[in-house]
Amino acid sequence: MATIYHLATLMLFCFIQLSFSELVQEQPLVLKYHNGPLLKGKITVNLIWYGKFTPIQRSIIVDFINSLNSDKATMVPSTSSWWKITKKYKGGSSTLAVGKQILLENYPLGKFLKNPHLRALASKFNGVDTINVILTSKDVAVEGFCMRCGTHGSTRVGRGPVRGTYIWVGNSETQCPGQCAWPFHQPIYGPQTPPLVAPNGDVGVDGMIINLATHLGNTVTNPFNNGYFQGPANAPLEAVSACTGMFGSGSYPGYPGKVLVEKSTGASYNANGINGRKYLLPAMWDPQTSTCKTLM
Repeated sequence: MATIYHLATLMLFCFIQLSFSELVQEQPLVLKYHNGPLLKGKITVNLIWYGKFTPIQRSIIVDFINSLNSDKATMVPSTSSWWKITKKYKGGSSTLAVGKQILLENYPLGKFLKNPHLRALASKFNGVDTINVILTSKDVAVEGFCMRCGTHGSTRVGRGPVRGTYIWVGNSETQCPGQCAWPFHQPIYGPQTPPLVAPNGDVGVDGMIINLATHLGNTVTNPFNNGYFQGPANAPLEAVSACTGMFGSGSYPGYPGKVLVEKSTGASYNANGINGRKYLLPAMWDPQTSTCKTLM
């Protein structure tokens, strides 16, 4: 009798455990296509440097953008192979090229920017098939900085219905580095794993690369809030933001996953770019497999 009782208890426990595992099983990540236009073909990326950046800092970011469609980075994994995931979305490839650049080192709108300021800066360049990228230096505060680390949006070109796109990304060396420059800085919450060494030796700029990569991927696949996303249109999970915190295989909250380490410097990276650059790039949602795809 006791044996039957123990067997019944064991079966009940297994049933409860199975039911619980089914309840907590992760739902597949699906970014629905909402039938809007995507940014495909040749796209010009104009850069608006707001505040003071060193020539080296600017070259790290320019090299990154130029690496996205370059075959010069022959070492794998490469930055261009990461960007090729966007080709799997409807409409084919998005070829980015750096266009015009302006330096606003005298802070013409002050050192605290609100959303209307970002749109005003973005409107310094007009045109279709363009992304105007506003990059703010470490001493410039931006509304909602710590909540988002960067953003993307659209503005009207002239008085017609055509809209252009823009991105804002800030240098988080001194502002919210635990959120916006992780995993190159100690996180402000969650597991306190040791920070990784930044691949270009600049925590703020290497953090900017992660956020810029995120919003470039989000922009070309959801430029006008009616492309690919999951959830509400005003707070969507997009191509890269749906995969936040994932950089290599085996990642989980607080652990970026398995990445490469440069022996001479101890720097962590997962992508090779042009001019010998190395970068750490976040996972991107792959529409063919409905999974967040990392380079490693």
